[in-house]
Amino acid sequence: MSIISEVKCARCDRNYSGVRSRCPYCGARRIGSGKYSEGGDNSKGKMLIGVLILAVLVVAAAVLLFTTQRPEEEPSPIVEISDTPSSELPDDTDNTSLPGIAPSVEPSESPTESEPVETSTPPPKVESVVITYSGVVKTDFTGVVAEKVPLRVKVEPAGVEFDEKIVWKSSDTTVFEVVEDNLDGTAATVIIVGSGSAKSALLTVSIGGVEAECVVRVK
Repeated sequence: MSIISEVKCARCDRNYSGVRSRCPYCGARRIGSGKYSEGGDNSKGKMLIGVLILAVLVVAAAVLLFTTQRPEEEPSPIVEISDTPSSELPDDTDNTSLPGIAPSVEPSESPTESEPVETSTPPPKVESVVITYSGVVKTDFTGVVAEKVPLRVKVEPAGVEFDEKIVWKSSDTTVFEVVEDNLDGTAATVIIVGSGSAKSALLTVSIGGVEAECVVRVK
């Protein structure tokens, strides 16, 4: 008979020495004379402890929430409603009596700017004319028969524009004739004829009502 008793594993039903705390065959822990305990037997106890801790935290949070002093809320201002009848209310057009509303300002009419009056300046007119030969003013000269004398007309003031036609004229064509040399009439040629008994005649050049004279003599 063995001194050390054997125990029977409650899981695998095998016998093993009682000095062992676990079954050498399946590894089950021995409890008492043959019972075993698995590693998951403490799960219920752990779950219970977790539930208790959670409950304590919830209670502590609730106590902290209700014991915290809330800031006092200021009472909202009471708006008094006037019993003034609508007939006594200020006119909508009078915005000066309503607080916070700026009075309407009617746009002022801007003064009408007077349009500048265009003053037409009359164009300058021909004041005087002179007869020139090679740039020298001539009031008389003498030529021989068949001689041709080139002449020009000078208008004052210089550079003035005019629409009138320049007219050259001989008072006696038996003494000399005059022929215009250009279209605008500023140049002309005097041709000495000398076919008559007269020995002189008058050369006239005119622009509108302004004219100049030159005596032409036959030598």
